[in-house]
Amino acid sequence: MDGIHDMGGMHGFGKIVREEDEQLFHAEWEKRAFGVCLQAAEGAGFVDDHLRANIERIPAHIYLRSTYYELWIRSVSAILDQRGILTNAQIEERVAALTEPGRAEGGSDITLDETDDMMAAGASTKRPEVEIAARFKPGDRVLVRNDHPEHHTRSPRYCRGRYGAVIADHGVFVYPDSNAQDRGENPEHCYTVRFAAEDLWGESAEAGDSVHVDLWDSYLEPA
Repeated sequence: MDGIHDMGGMHGFGKIVREEDEQLFHAEWEKRAFGVCLQAAEGAGFVDDHLRANIERIPAHIYLRSTYYELWIRSVSAILDQRGILTNAQIEERVAALTEPGRAEGGSDITLDETDDMMAAGASTKRPEVEIAARFKPGDRVLVRNDHPEHHTRSPRYCRGRYGAVIADHGVFVYPDSNAQDRGENPEHCYTVRFAAEDLWGESAEAGDSVHVDLWDSYLEPA
């Protein structure tokens, strides 16, 4: 869906400033927020695509003033409410109850050791066991479909309707658009596509620069 989360190429937000020696967490509460999200995902049965889809529904004025893990917590709260697991009022009650040590009633049974194992293993959505023929190969010219779906998508707005060249096929991955809507994983190939920066940003782009974007098969058409 189109929204403030997809701000690549938008004016008015300044340059991205990279933090030197960036820490994983910038506050103690962020560590807990991360753990809560992992526990909730395991207990409620949602994945990254659901998390991202609900972040994208956060109103712009709230999104822009929220930190990274605030967005995560808002998204998880929305998912729990949508699935009839916990209302916002019940979440607030549980937060109040957690002022004392112990696990909230109904929490996940996942242990800290299991969480460490999950983090070490990563959370790839690659599905190498699924055999699907690739429509494109490195070197092929492609056109990104100029769709503006109302659901979650990983196709950035700035490259829709633009031509590029496939430079790598990463194999078969869960298709996020359908997975976020609980319509199945529907795995398909994901490619890295290179765009000339001038084709995306016009004359204001630095000559010779290029932008690489990972795009699923369904986002592309032969060019």
